[in-house]
Amino acid sequence: MAEPIKDIQFQVPDKEKQKQKELQEIQEALLNNKEAILETMEILGYLKQRGLLDLVKGLLGQGDKVLEVLVNTANMNENKNTIKNILLLLGTIGMINVTQLEPFLLKLNAGVARVAEVEEQQQGKTGYIELARALKDPEINRAITLMLEFLRGMGQDMSDLEKNKPSSSPDTKQMMDSGETMEPKR
Repeated sequence: MAEPIKDIQFQVPDKEKQKQKELQEIQEALLNNKEAILETMEILGYLKQRGLLDLVKGLLGQGDKVLEVLVNTANMNENKNTIKNILLLLGTIGMINVTQLEPFLLKLNAGVARVAEVEEQQQGKTGYIELARALKDPEINRAITLMLEFLRGMGQDMSDLEKNKPSSSPDTKQMMDSGETMEPKR
């Protein structure tokens, strides 16, 4: 049977050796990531030239005061409504199907270009007969069909998808009846 160990000698790490080992690890990490470090230094140089590092340093140094100003500004009634509208707009933008929107935007751009050409030519008024003839043009017919489908889509009942239901409070109803807006009074 083995004898129990009674004399345990702890080795105290030599601080100088430990420091050398850590410095060697740092040097190896620097060498392994040389390109990334140089690019980071270049970016920091650009930020310093533009004064952005000083700006960030000031913001961090005065963080509590800056945060207080931001909170007080955001807490103002007109800014609350603005923030709410921005968040609603961002949510709406997120729901847009860009693949469906792209052809529409291309056609819109083509239409704007065509209008610019017509304005340069300064054509006269369009009468009923010209309008009836224009309906026979396939491009115009296609555009009118697209506009009608767009209007049908806008006219659909989408209340089940609405996230912000109109408020039914008496103040809101009275404001809507009088034609007032949510704009702050000055």
